[in-house]
Amino acid sequence: MGSNLTNQNSIQEETKSVLNSVNACYHSVQNLLSSSLLSKHLKIKIYRTIILPVVLYGCENWSLTLREVRRLRVSENRVLGRIFGPKCDEVTEEWRKLYNEKLNDLYCSPNIVRGMKSRRMRWARHVANMGGGRGVVWVLVGKPEGKRPLGRPRCRWEDNIKMDLQGVGCGGMDWIELAQDGDRWRAFVYAVMNFRVP
Repeated sequence: MGSNLTNQNSIQEETKSVLNSVNACYHSVQNLLSSSLLSKHLKIKIYRTIILPVVLYGCENWSLTLREVRRLRVSENRVLGRIFGPKCDEVTEEWRKLYNEKLNDLYCSPNIVRGMKSRRMRWARHVANMGGGRGVVWVLVGKPEGKRPLGRPRCRWEDNIKMDLQGVGCGGMDWIELAQDGDRWRAFVYAVMNFRVP
């Protein structure tokens, strides 16, 4: 499916490839996003239909690290900065770029990280319902045999699911059992989507 897998469980190459594709999309619509003839609402629609799907393709199986989260947020804030443009300061009457917090308030849709987390939670329900015999379950949840290398263990996909649940107040619960109840799991997906992340 076009994903880059490594034997070190690192998605750095994958996110680098995705961000290169996002940059190509961004530069192809850059003039539209900075045009004064288009409304902000239309520019956001362009972002959500052309650029955002490129980023979110295949993100369900990523185990994000803080470094990758920052890179994705920087990429999104660059696009939002182009959409909303600079603002004139009322006191100094100088034009300046908007801060990230202001961009998030103006965008008023879930940011890219929350979108990825909610997609991962939706996929987790499918994984939980597959049963232990499927290859997908073994890859995402399985525990490989052998000796672990020295140092801190890498963050696994299942660890991300547990952290997402912990963020909405359900830490310590078995996520596979929780995923069996569809209505309750959908509520968790909605909570993860609307949970503020820095």
